[in-house]
Amino acid sequence: MIDVVNLSVQFTGIPLFENVNFKINKGDKISLVGANGSGKSTLLKIIKGIEQPETGNVLTQKGIRIGYLPQEYFNSKQNLLFQEVRDSLDFIVELETRENELNKLLTGSTGEVHEKYLNELGEIHHKKELENYYSIDAEIKKVLLGLGFKEEDFSRKISEFSGGWIMRIELAKILLGKNDLLLLDEPTNHLDIDSLLWLEDFLSSYRGAILLVSHDKNFVNKITDKTLEIFNKKINFFKGNYDKYLIYKAERDKQLEAERNSKLQKIKDTQKFIERFRYKASKAKQVQSRIKMLEKMEVEEIESDEKEIKIRFPAPPRSGVVPVELKNVSKSFGEKLVFENVNLIIERGDKIAFVGPNGAGKTTLSRIIGQKLEPTSGEIIYGHNTVISFFSQETTDDLDLDSDIISLIYNAGKDLTLGQARSLLGAFLFSDEDVFKKIKVLSGGEKARTALAKLLLTEANLIILDEPTNHLDYKSKKVLQEALQNFDGTLIIVSHDIDFLEPIVNKVVDIRDHKIKEYVGGIDYYLQKHFEVIEQPSKANNKKENTRKDTKRKEAELRQEKYKLTKPIIKKIESLESQIENLENEKIELESKLADESVYSVPEKLKETNLRYTTVKDEIDELTLKWAELNDELEEINSRFEI
Repeated sequence: MIDVVNLSVQFTGIPLFENVNFKINKGDKISLVGANGSGKSTLLKIIKGIEQPETGNVLTQKGIRIGYLPQEYFNSKQNLLFQEVRDSLDFIVELETRENELNKLLTGSTGEVHEKYLNELGEIHHKKELENYYSIDAEIKKVLLGLGFKEEDFSRKISEFSGGWIMRIELAKILLGKNDLLLLDEPTNHLDIDSLLWLEDFLSSYRGAILLVSHDKNFVNKITDKTLEIFNKKINFFKGNYDKYLIYKAERDKQLEAERNSKLQKIKDTQKFIERFRYKASKAKQVQSRIKMLEKMEVEEIESDEKEIKIRFPAPPRSGVVPVELKNVSKSFGEKLVFENVNLIIERGDKIAFVGPNGAGKTTLSRIIGQKLEPTSGEIIYGHNTVISFFSQETTDDLDLDSDIISLIYNAGKDLTLGQARSLLGAFLFSDEDVFKKIKVLSGGEKARTALAKLLLTEANLIILDEPTNHLDYKSKKVLQEALQNFDGTLIIVSHDIDFLEPIVNKVVDIRDHKIKEYVGGIDYYLQKHFEVIEQPSKANNKKENTRKDTKRKEAELRQEKYKLTKPIIKKIESLESQIENLENEKIELESKLADESVYSVPEKLKETNLRYTTVKDEIDELTLKWAELNDELEEINSRFEI
């Protein structure tokens, strides 16, 4: 179907890949992987014919249709959504156009010509049957609904939709286009969990071939069964999905490193020999031979994931047992209601995913909690010593535009060395001279990665992240994921990336239809409960999977039991913290009065104030003791239910 022959591509004079060869056959489901900047997106564009290689060819079987989804696309048309998608289907438009032409020609024709037009019209009707023409509108509706559009959106103008929805429109066109090959560059970036799972199902049963670039490992594993890797300017082919490729890659990298170390040792030994016998006449011939040998020795730099980088957040200050509580919170934009009467208690140590359809209010709720947006009504109560750090794609506006990246990160970290700052930036895809770029010249994605790297140095105890993985590769996602797993504070993440969320979160808040529903359990538990679909894999192949699901179910049950036991204790602790805070404020006021001459110079006032001061101190001590006992009880329950 597609033959790539001796392909070479350069970027600003630097080779991306050289003399590569591979085939894409009918029905192949292939993941395209490689380091950031290795040329994955470029290769997709070359196969589509958008860009040209320096040398080599892409041989395409005659008549095949290729659909291409770029990472970004702009469309400001005034067409209505449904009609825009329908008009993009060339096979439908061509049939309708020719049918209309033939109907016009028939009215003015006679004899053999008339018969000829009638025959062609019959062929058109036959082609309509073959192309499922009469069910195409139903198919368009099904795909648009699957991608998260509502029926009332069908009659909206394209120009009314935001960038993320524009990408869904382009994706719908490609999925409906009866393409023999889909070239998909990060198709999940603008999806929510519902539409992502729908797309996963759609592509899993897609009859055409797929070449997929995605940093969503879970998504890639479900869809692909072959892997193309761009590595050291070559392309390697593997049978198996991404997980199987990683097993091979680990072995390959280990072998390459051993070979490289062996070569380095040989060079070192040769250099030693030359230095030792350089001035001995009896060894002159051997020395010259070794010098020539040394000149021919080359040690190639190996692309690798470098050292495994582990980042830990600084120890956050301890917050109250309930850092944030929402009481009857509602939000509207003009006449548009987003959600109403939201009640939510966020406990210290919670790691919560906000999920739900796009536009349901995930980002809005996170911004309200993060003090970036005011609610229309309701109350947000922040607990004792709650310190918030907030990240979204718009957070980049707060970066110092005149600073360079390395200075920004170095100055943000307490006791951070320049080497540590460079390692951290390397984990977020900045290397070599990149770290000296000014913030003002960075792309949106680069600014987002810089803001995330800076966030890892925060001393907040409540971190809120809105779609943090959109501009990350596998490596930087893993660095962020491990840091968040080990974070000792409270966490809220708005994300559709199931693989990223799975080891981090212990609660899920689903936001849809103007309300929220809380799930005490991980993302797998949420998916099982929300979609009411528990896969029943075959006994022969999936004992391990069943065991994993049983474990997840038991973990969720334990969390539910823990929640029931801890909820009343948390309420009492919260009440005590409020009382203690009020008494502490009164104590400060009384101390101020005792230092006031108008009080201490009047014996009666002094006696009354002293008496109240003693009472307040005693009450604080008594309540603090109760608070400590309840915290000990809470810690004991938490340790009992550690999973």
